Amino acid sequence: MITKVIKINDEEPVDRSKLREAAQIIRDGGLVAFPTETVYGLGANALDAEAAKKIYAAKGRPSDNPLIAHIADMEGLKPLVREIPESAKKLARAFWPGPMTLILYKSRLVPDTTSGGLDTVAVRMPSDPIAHALIELSGVPIAAPSANTSGRPSPTLASHVKDDMDGRIDMILDGGAVKVGVESTIVDLTGETAAILRPGAVTEAMLKEVLGKVDLDPALKGPLAENVHPKAPGMKYRHYAPKAELVLVDGQPDGVVSTINAKVREAIDANKRVGIIATEESRNRYPLGIVKSIGRRSSEETIAHNLFRVLREFDDAGVDIIYSESFKSDDLGQAIMNRLMKAAGYHTIFVM
Repeated sequence: MITKVIKINDEEPVDRSKLREAAQIIRDGGLVAFPTETVYGLGANALDAEAAKKIYAAKGRPSDNPLIAHIADMEGLKPLVREIPESAKKLARAFWPGPMTLILYKSRLVPDTTSGGLDTVAVRMPSDPIAHALIELSGVPIAAPSANTSGRPSPTLASHVKDDMDGRIDMILDGGAVKVGVESTIVDLTGETAAILRPGAVTEAMLKEVLGKVDLDPALKGPLAENVHPKAPGMKYRHYAPKAELVLVDGQPDGVVSTINAKVREAIDANKRVGIIATEESRNRYPLGIVKSIGRRSSEETIAHNLFRVLREFDDAGVDIIYSESFKSDDLGQAIMNRLMKAAGYHTIFVM
């Protein structure tokens, strides 16, 4: 298969003439990678069971890992779910279009391949103008997990998609760098209380402002057991991982820096190529190793935006092990730490 790449300006109004071929591919059961405000998605017709199977095959993704259906407006939600509870209406008014996914009980229209065999469906309304236009032109909801091979760092540039998906999918829409850089917040609305299954740019505090009470799913504290069926993408399997071993170092800043420097010296003495994930504030405190700044601690948005790009750059550099500073675990930092913990397989060194 030859993967066609089309460059498209993400400024509105989007040139829809460049999207018509992509929309036809979606309607015909093919695969198109496209930018959203979070990461690049790998899109197929969410109502076509065979098309959804192609997503799993292209990604090498376990079939019990549900997909997210992307819609263009609230009218697109109605056919996918049994009912729209008041909590969903409140959250949609507050955060759609935007980086938030809702878990609701699905209608019979949604095939099991899209929902990962569950009786629920994950739905999101992206704000990216290219994504929005593609969904409208396709005329169907688009199932779209991140457009990378399963387990790898999510793609924030079209070049990342090409690295993983070239020859596996029909088309890549190159809309430049995404804005957010981490996947959407996933909120489960099927229980008595709304529960965050995956943190993102719509934070716990923001959700509580709308709903009052919001729980955190226990799976956020560690990996799911093998016999547990994940409710949403990114809950069960190792995700976002670079090729090298990744180790988080958590604790007081001075202790983190000194511990990382000691570990780097040990690794270099063992003839290993070592990477360090630092920030603009700390990057000059590491004399050895390949040091990459992930952003500014004073601006969590820069850290989220750069996270997956930096992990992929370490892949390109051929490092054997990466040591990363940790970040605070509230607001957007909750999403950043969730991605880092999963990428590290929960391997963390705690220091004073």
